[in-house]
Amino acid sequence: MTGDYGDRMRRVVIAGLGDSGVLTAIKLAKHAEVVGISSKPGLVSGQELGWRLSRPNEWARHNWISFDKFRGLDRVRTVQGTLTGVDLAARKVFVNRPDGIAAVEPYDALVISTGVTNGFWRRPGVESADEIAAGLRAAHDRLAAADSVIVIGGGAAAVSSAYNVARTWPGKRVDLYFPGQRALEHHHDRAWERVRSRLVESGVQLHPGHRVVIPDGFECDDITSGPVEFSTGQPPASAGAVLWAVGRVVPNTDWLPAELLDENGFVRVTPELRVPDHRGVFAVGDVAATDPLRTSARNRADGLLARNILAEFNDQPLRSFRPASRRWGSILGIQPEGLEVFAPNGKPFRFPAWSFERILMSLIVRRGFYRGIRENEPLV
Repeated sequence: MTGDYGDRMRRVVIAGLGDSGVLTAIKLAKHAEVVGISSKPGLVSGQELGWRLSRPNEWARHNWISFDKFRGLDRVRTVQGTLTGVDLAARKVFVNRPDGIAAVEPYDALVISTGVTNGFWRRPGVESADEIAAGLRAAHDRLAAADSVIVIGGGAAAVSSAYNVARTWPGKRVDLYFPGQRALEHHHDRAWERVRSRLVESGVQLHPGHRVVIPDGFECDDITSGPVEFSTGQPPASAGAVLWAVGRVVPNTDWLPAELLDENGFVRVTPELRVPDHRGVFAVGDVAATDPLRTSARNRADGLLARNILAEFNDQPLRSFRPASRRWGSILGIQPEGLEVFAPNGKPFRFPAWSFERILMSLIVRRGFYRGIRENEPLV
């Protein structure tokens, strides 16, 4: 690798080590000096909310993994802290560490993958391992103690939560309220019809056409118990626990200059995942404004991004990311009978229960995607 950098090893700073950031770091670790910055001491996935709420111990084994467990991150230096700013001209990012010490991390390439804030399950603040474990357990216990649960929202997080709560606690009344005539509006009709039948079979009461009134100042980041009101004319509803999964995502970009952001605060990118007019600055994942669904978070864009960073170092052509037109993947999460994954055309593919651990998680995810994970001790 030559370009403008001579023979030295180039340094890539990855700002945000969620799903996309970790995978990008692993891809680059053998080719560059990689520094990853995260507010957490490990990967805390924002996926599979229903599984996380209903079976937190099981969810944590696969989705809350400390960085030292990843063999693919052995060459990556991780820094825990809060990103406070960037000097684009000097190519430096600024970090406040938990001990109060300010740090400066220079870069040759910067990857912005700080994700979004979305409810209590995706918060940007610094947390310790104990605080993460306590949060997982508290949300589970809150739902377990309620005699009835309302889930508000029409996306995969809401649908998955309603289904998993109903299956885990079959004696509870579970109601799912969503504003449209169908939920999962960004998935294919086939996917919704199949999931709808599963919801009904599990006892979830479906309430289409209910648009909730969100109280002034309420951030939708707590499980509540007060009555829920609707702007569409229906009477208020109440339950022992109300889970708000209304998709109010806020990009974690307050540390970035406005020139990098679109009108909604997401990072502007070219089809090559590069920030316009700023050589060496890239973005990926939920924070990147690639397309209306921001699909680089779920379509293995990490591999293309890593290739493009190395190509830029060598003054080679970059490749374009091709967004998916629909959401796809797991919706309901792993169940006793197996895992169902939906293709973009809405057709499901089932992994039998026996294959989930032995093949999907062990071989495909842990060894394939993550290049090996050391035995993970229970963290909840």
